[in-house]
Amino acid sequence: MSRRKKILVTGGSGFIAKHIVLQLLNEGFEVRASVRSMDRSAEIMAAMVLHAKNTDSLDTRLTFCELDLNSDAGWDDALQNCQALMHTASPFPMEQPEDEQVLIKPAVEGTLRALKAAQKAGVERIILTSSIVSIYNKRLAAGRNRYDETDWSETNSLMATAYSKSKTQAEKAAWNYVREHPELKLTSICPSLVLGPPLDGKIGASLGVIARLMNGKDPMVPNLGMALVDVRDIAQMHVRALQRPESAGNRFIGSERFMWMRDIALVLKAEYPDRKIPLRVAPDWLMRIMGMFDKTIKGILPTLGREIPLDNSAAAEILGIEFIEARQAIRTSASSLIRENIVS
Repeated sequence: MSRRKKILVTGGSGFIAKHIVLQLLNEGFEVRASVRSMDRSAEIMAAMVLHAKNTDSLDTRLTFCELDLNSDAGWDDALQNCQALMHTASPFPMEQPEDEQVLIKPAVEGTLRALKAAQKAGVERIILTSSIVSIYNKRLAAGRNRYDETDWSETNSLMATAYSKSKTQAEKAAWNYVREHPELKLTSICPSLVLGPPLDGKIGASLGVIARLMNGKDPMVPNLGMALVDVRDIAQMHVRALQRPESAGNRFIGSERFMWMRDIALVLKAEYPDRKIPLRVAPDWLMRIMGMFDKTIKGILPTLGREIPLDNSAAAEILGIEFIEARQAIRTSASSLIRENIVS
């Protein structure tokens, strides 16, 4: 590692990114966090003041810049004097758009824009936040029972959504670019559904799943499951990848385990028995009818009834991650949502 200890974290106001910024600061790095509007910088600083182990000189150890995935403006300056780039910024929708390019184009072009700027600035170390949706949208070959980092989603699959296509194409674009420019050392982190404690009252789409269950908004849960992980583990994976040179050239699945929605609801119901948390499972035919009118539901239809087994051993073996148990991440998410008055 060079003497420079400043890390550029793009998308700094995101749920995962704030935890990455916090862990970097706690590990002694300086951070330059990018935001789409400088108005968001105060929000990030406030979260760090509240949670950082050491707040001395925080205003010099944490600085901000304004970047947009769709614009070249500011990227060269943002990467000056940086040791590494952590590119977390990518569109994450609550519902699938009519035009999939609304997600795919900024994800792919933004990733390439970040890598090209890093190369120009002489920043060789890059950690990319991808997703498990870039891995599991394909059928496992006969004899295999889990997906691992050698798997790539098929973007022409009926299971693929605009979001999964955006993450798959963006990550593939990054790996293709570093193959052409081998001086760049890339690691990609592929999180599952990210739960755990937000650092402030701002939550993303992933915690919205828990908020929806806690609020009893729906009478039933879909026949849907998802792989889960705690946000603190995902942030640690990014930081460990930076600290361990042997992680370069690798992808890492960030997931503790797969759980069905009903089992997630049961964890919450056991913790909050007085809440109207739905436990009945909706039949698939009903979900398909509802998906005709609700874009949020339409986006989950391809994965109804589908289990997604994942191999997380590489994260444990190379990055030394000991994953927080998924049920604990669910409980922590719920208590955090209550504490932040997001769930009444």
